[in-house]
Amino acid sequence: MKIALFNQKNRFKKYLEELKQVPVIAYERSALIEKISSIKISGVSHLNQLNLAFFFDYRIFPENILSGYPQWRDEQRSIQAGDTILQQVYLPPIPKFSQKALFGVRIKEVIREENRLGFSYETLKGHVECGISYFIMEETAGKIFFRIQTFSKPGNLLTRMLGPVFSIPYQTYCTKKALKHVKKSIELQLPHT
Repeated sequence: MKIALFNQKNRFKKYLEELKQVPVIAYERSALIEKISSIKISGVSHLNQLNLAFFFDYRIFPENILSGYPQWRDEQRSIQAGDTILQQVYLPPIPKFSQKALFGVRIKEVIREENRLGFSYETLKGHVECGISYFIMEETAGKIFFRIQTFSKPGNLLTRMLGPVFSIPYQTYCTKKALKHVKKSIELQLPHT
């Protein structure tokens, strides 16, 4: 993990190259805390009606919370298992007036099923969390839901100590914002009646 006072976007490529060499934090999934959050996407009933280019380009979180720089974007191709993502998180979520925490995750699986689309990623050494997260668009009985499912625990001593008062509430805030951001991004694409 790196901490910076200024936006590091001009160094993303360099940091991404470094993160490609960093291993995933070892974890036992049964020892992690599971959280599931979801939101219904209005105005659409089938996954094949959705343009999910933004979703598969890791533009899930509002830009004031997290700037992501995925390996596949850097290499100008589509997402695949094994890809690394550099995350720049803003603390507090005000890009110009915040500390920037930089860490990485690695794509574990890309999901392309008839009624489920999405991906999962695992945290890399140095991340504030340890575990795996799933970002899933799911079609169920003519309704579309976006779901974020995490299996995690604090990744270091500092987040273990601050978890109850800072890390957990901030993670919950970011998850809610991501759900609303994806919903809005999809619904803005739909024809208005």
